[in-house]
Amino acid sequence: MRFLKLVTFLVLMISLQSVFGQSSSALKKRKEAITREIEELKRSRNKIDKNKKLSLNQINLLNTQIRLREDKIRTINTEIKMLDTKIISNTTEVISLQTNLNKLKSQYSKMIVFAFKNQGAYNKLMFIFASHDFNQAYMRLRYIQQVGTFRKRQAKEIITTQIRLKKQINELDQNKKEKTNLLIDQIVEKQTLGNDKEQQSKILTGLTKKQKELQQQLSKKQKEANTLNKAIQEAIRKEILAAQRKEAERRRLAAAAEAASKAKNNTDKPKPAKPVASGSSILASSPEDAKLSSSFLGSRGRMQKPAQGIITQGFGQQKFNNVTIFNPGINIKTAPGANVYAVYGGKVSKVIYLVNSYTIIIRHGEYFSIYSKLKNVSVAAGQEVTARQSIGTVATDITEDLTEMQFQIWKGGTPVNPSGWISQ
Repeated sequence: MRFLKLVTFLVLMISLQSVFGQSSSALKKRKEAITREIEELKRSRNKIDKNKKLSLNQINLLNTQIRLREDKIRTINTEIKMLDTKIISNTTEVISLQTNLNKLKSQYSKMIVFAFKNQGAYNKLMFIFASHDFNQAYMRLRYIQQVGTFRKRQAKEIITTQIRLKKQINELDQNKKEKTNLLIDQIVEKQTLGNDKEQQSKILTGLTKKQKELQQQLSKKQKEANTLNKAIQEAIRKEILAAQRKEAERRRLAAAAEAASKAKNNTDKPKPAKPVASGSSILASSPEDAKLSSSFLGSRGRMQKPAQGIITQGFGQQKFNNVTIFNPGINIKTAPGANVYAVYGGKVSKVIYLVNSYTIIIRHGEYFSIYSKLKNVSVAAGQEVTARQSIGTVATDITEDLTEMQFQIWKGGTPVNPSGWISQ
């Protein structure tokens, strides 16, 4: 029973170590990725700061840097909690192994004493010959043999336990050192976060003092966004109208065929066809479009970002002091000349050139994925594209040396938050 409990305990410890190893590795990779993103943002901010001109991009990048640093601190806290669990687990195992080792040594010492008392061949023979009958003599012979075998096994188990105990103690010491280093990292990150927030406050104060300049920047951005959104809405409206005409023609032909069939068979007049839907659901009226819409929706949360980079601005209302603007997508800061990829297979609905950059609209049944702020494009309207196909490259804002694209997802004529669609 004791042996079974020990085996169960060891199996549990090994399982915990495996889970811990996988989780710890994932956390370290996440922390390293966040660190790289923070460093990239700092380099971009330094370029913008050289212009000595306050801008919305400054505050956007700094806000993103603060968000990433807070995420890094949360990751460190999770690592510390996992190490605490690991330390408790290793401490428990060390105690268990030490207890088991003491028992093994105690048993082994008793066997050594017994072996010493019966070390001579004469004593062993006398022990056997003193048996009452043959069966007892056989059993005593087997006992002597088993004692020898068990003694060897016990000696081997003691050595194995000592090795495992030493390994666990070393691992426990390593866990404690790692925790100490993480606690130091946590302190440094919290101090840096405080500095970032102090700088954020200074920039906001500077923007407040230059309210007129800020208002001009916001007005310009809002005007550009409105112009692009109107163009996107118009392109989608045309898609809806085309789908309605196509569906109306399909129903007209079906009704004509039914009328001809009934006239031939002298039956009652056919019932009038139902009116064609006026909403965006018409975009998924055909079996092919319905299947594509369902497939696109089913991939929610598993799509890759359209470009490698950092999300610097989220979806929805963005407030700057007392001024608010609406972002219909997410902004992704990339490396200069970064490739842009289609997040899913579909058909290019339109390529628009506005605000000194390109915008690509790809239709996926009732859904649309939209890629803006592109320097150049490698697809054309009407072209079929596959998932992860390169469709263009990101443009760079020369005035601030910032390379950033915007990604949107629309369901019919309504923008939805893309963050929930792409894997983080």
